[in-house]
This record gives sequence, C-alpha cells and structure tokens, in this order.
Amino acid sequence: MSHALNIAASQTNAPRIDDTTPRALPSLAGMGRAQLREAAIACGVEERKAKMRANQLFGWIYHYGSTSFDEMTNIDKETRARLAAHYTLDRPRILERLVSTDGTRKYLIELSPGVECETVFIPDVARSGALCVSSQVGCTLNCTFCHTGTQALVRNLTAAEIVAQVMIARDDLAEWPSSNADRKVTNIVFMGMGEPLYNLDNVSDSIDTISDPEGMAIGRRRITVSTSGVVPKISELGTRTNTMLAISLHATNDALRDELVPLNKKYPLKMLMDAIRAYPGLNNSRRITFEYVMLKGVNDSLAEARALVKLLKGVPAKINLIPFNPWPDSPYECSDPAQITAFADLVNKAGYASPIRTPRGRDIFAACGQLRSESKKVKASVLKKQRLEAQAAAGE
Repeated sequence: MSHALNIAASQTNAPRIDDTTPRALPSLAGMGRAQLREAAIACGVEERKAKMRANQLFGWIYHYGSTSFDEMTNIDKETRARLAAHYTLDRPRILERLVSTDGTRKYLIELSPGVECETVFIPDVARSGALCVSSQVGCTLNCTFCHTGTQALVRNLTAAEIVAQVMIARDDLAEWPSSNADRKVTNIVFMGMGEPLYNLDNVSDSIDTISDPEGMAIGRRRITVSTSGVVPKISELGTRTNTMLAISLHATNDALRDELVPLNKKYPLKMLMDAIRAYPGLNNSRRITFEYVMLKGVNDSLAEARALVKLLKGVPAKINLIPFNPWPDSPYECSDPAQITAFADLVNKAGYASPIRTPRGRDIFAACGQLRSESKKVKASVLKKQRLEAQAAAGE
C-alpha cells in the first residue's frame, strides 16, 4: 500500500519551455550570464550596457527567483517591456509532484513534449537538504541494478534545464531570496538520471550558474558529481568545476563490475583508480565518495569488504553503503541488515567512514537507483509530422 501524497503544484507553471510550440517565447530561467547578455542585446540594450543588464537579470532570476519582469525595479520600464515581449521567466512544467511519508519530494518535469526527467529533494541531508538532479533523460550505461538503466537515452539536458530543476525545487520550498538563512536546499548532487560526464559541457555550465555567489550561491564544495567511471573525463571534471567527486563503484573486481556496471569493460578498475588518485585537489578534506549498493549474495560478503579496503588503500575516501532499492522486475534483493552492518563495521575498522544510507522516498520510487521516466527518443521527422498534424487540427 502506498502512502505517498500527490500534491498539485502551488504555482501552476505557465507555458512550458518548448522550441516546437508555435509562438512560444523562450525563457530566461536557467540561462547563464553570457546568454543573458545576448538576450539583453537582442532586446535592444546597447552592447556597452549589456553586461550590466545581464548582471541585473542574473540577480533577479537567481537571487530573488523572480517570475515577473515587473519585479525588476532597477531596470527601466521600457527595457522591461521589451524583455517581456520577447522572453518569459517560466520554468519547465511540473507534470507530477509526489511527497513521501519521510518528506522526500519527487518532481516529474516536462522539458518538451514527451521528454521528461525526474528530480528529487531529500530533506535532512548534510547541513539541511540535498537536491538530486538529472543530467540526461534516460541513460546509456545499462547498470543492471539501476532502474534508470532500463530506459534508453533520449537526450542530454541543456545547462538551462539542469539549472531549472534547482529553481523548481526552490519555488516549491519557498526559499527565495537566496539569502534566506533557513534554506532547505544546501547541497546539489548529480545523482539523478543519466551519466553526468557524458554531458560535461552542460553540467559544467550549470554548476557555474548554481554556484555563483550573486545568485543561488550553493558553494562548489556542496556540489557532488557522481560518475560510473568515465575515466577520460574525471580529471577534466575536477579542473572545470572544482566540485566533489563520487564514484558509483559497487564491486571490487573487474569480473563482477563488468556485470553490474558494464562501462567497466571499457574502463576497468585499474584505469578508474588511477584517474581517481589524480583527481585535482584530492586530499583528506576533499575525499572521494564511493557509492556501493548492497546486493544480497552478490557483493556483500566480508571478503568483498576486505577487498574494498585493499582497493581504496591510500585514497582519501568515504564509502556510502546503499541498501538496494527494489524496482519492478529487478533481478536483485537487498542484503540483510545484519550483513550490511557487518560489512560496514569491517570497513570502519580499517579507517574509512562507511555510513549506511537510510533509504529515502522508496514509497514514491524516489530512492537511489529508482528514477525513470516514460520518455522515448523520437526521430525529428516524426516530431515535425506530429507538430504539423497538431497545427492542422487546431486550424492554424
């Protein structure tokens, strides 16, 4: 029996961001400083004033969370009118919002017709709460324990679509302006749908906007990017974003990891560990987080725990032990609580923090490894045909 609550959005989103919708205006919500400057110029702002206007827009959008140009009192009325004629401040539309009995919130967000992603807010994590954002719709990695892996990749998210996930959560939690001392979203984790390092340009650009001290001001050390092990991009991630790194590990030998995380066949453990040890800024105050899902009879023996300690020797690390979260037709079971505790005790005694993650949002399928949307990749020619048919039916 599900105890989840399906709560309608308190602010119904206005027109969705959708480049295929006739006459729809683009939204400034999610744009970075450079894009805002270009938007200002497109609205007739002189180039010599465009940077100033972009900075003003940035503050209103990301510090105050503005949803109307009329709120932007330090911008003259004529410029505000031109902006309103060409742009909106709309967020993507929330199709569904579920609230778990433990307070976890899951948002199903429509990015364009038929293209959806999921975002999860988890309260009482770190200093206050963590927002788990998606970087792709679907995934290419096919990790066998992960529900998202059963959905084929639809597309990468844009930087604006990643930023908009944070804005939607902050709208829902009523924590604008950013100076709110009691803010609930204090940490961002790129642990939702998709492999962030296969969309690094957009992930990096979104982090620039999310972490900007004049906007949402979520510090880079409170942003964690999780990867299944895209080795060539790991160092680049550190150099470009200066964020914390998490590794979706789950096995201590190549044979098992090849099965659980097929990407391991391309980038085996030795290559992965070499890249981790070279991660920029790695030290005892900037540890790597290793995610280890506990699968009954698969990777949860004490021999595996000892192998994990050996594998991580010399790496400043924390190991998050994640009880497996079931999903329909999944081939695995969660390890017994006593076995997870024994595994954690062994790793702890070796000097590594190994907290056992409390499952959150299981009743709304918002827990780790459970995210998935029904989006499917559709050819551009089919989308065009559907759009023309819709316009004809509407008499346009």
